Amino acid sequence: MATGVRTGSVTGSAPAEEARRKADSGSGWYAGLARVGLLAKGASYALVGVLAIGVAIGTGGATTSRQGALETLAQETWGKIVLGMLGAGFLAYAVWRFIQAFAEREDEEDEKGTAKKWGKRAGYVGRGLIYASLAFTTVKLLIGAGGGQSQNAKAQQTTATVLDWPAGRWLVGIGGLCLIGAGLWNAYRGFKKKFEDKWRTGEMSEASKKWGGRAGLAGHLARAVVFILIGIFVIKAALDYDPNEAIGLDGALQKLADAAYGPYLLGLTAAGLLCYALYCLVDARYRDVSTNGGRKDEAHTRSRPMQTGQVERAPAVHR
Repeated sequence: MATGVRTGSVTGSAPAEEARRKADSGSGWYAGLARVGLLAKGASYALVGVLAIGVAIGTGGATTSRQGALETLAQETWGKIVLGMLGAGFLAYAVWRFIQAFAEREDEEDEKGTAKKWGKRAGYVGRGLIYASLAFTTVKLLIGAGGGQSQNAKAQQTTATVLDWPAGRWLVGIGGLCLIGAGLWNAYRGFKKKFEDKWRTGEMSEASKKWGGRAGLAGHLARAVVFILIGIFVIKAALDYDPNEAIGLDGALQKLADAAYGPYLLGLTAAGLLCYALYCLVDARYRDVSTNGGRKDEAHTRSRPMQTGQVERAPAVHR
């Protein structure tokens, strides 16, 4: 019967529709994934910041990436427990971003709306892949397989590969410009406090909004410094046709440490990364994680004008 076919179709798509509903409303297990993931993100930046501050003040530490910080953590007796928690958080973040990519939609059906939707989806998938990679690194460390290459080594290997492609110099140079653009975007987002647009400010106290905003400003500026430094050296690798010029997060922090007034520059940037970690904690607590599509649909429904001749009906009252 036709009815049976329809029922089977609806049942088959139920998990996907459930995921979209949770994403639109920003509730339930979907919100849990987002908040756990944001906490893990903040903790990873805190590790990098603490290790870099140790170098800046001369008490040890290391200028390392987040992968390197995880490897350092694995050497501690209690590190495996924390690594397990971080790995679960990284995986939660990745799944959250992948669901966001699936659930994202725009009201506009024109080319601009379609391009915006797919641009957002690409960004969500990209972030999801980064944290899926961090989760994979954590699993390798937990089973004793090692964390793999440093970010510097990965950056140099990738740059060497791309330089051998046709128009490889141009591609590497464009990649460097994109990294500088990401740095400038972080600076703009920090100065304008655009990150506050995603907060449920009505639930925040004055103190949490004030200090969360300050932490977000300092944290985004620190990320801007790191992205711009990495981008500059990637461009230098393209200009010199030398992949060894490319650097990762660990290399960017080491460049700061080796510069004139290095301890001060590194200390300020490390403090900024700690501020970013604090911002992530505030973000995990107060962020509105619902997708834009859900809110836009609701607003569109509320604001849609009545059709000509349509009679507004009062809600039925059951006696």
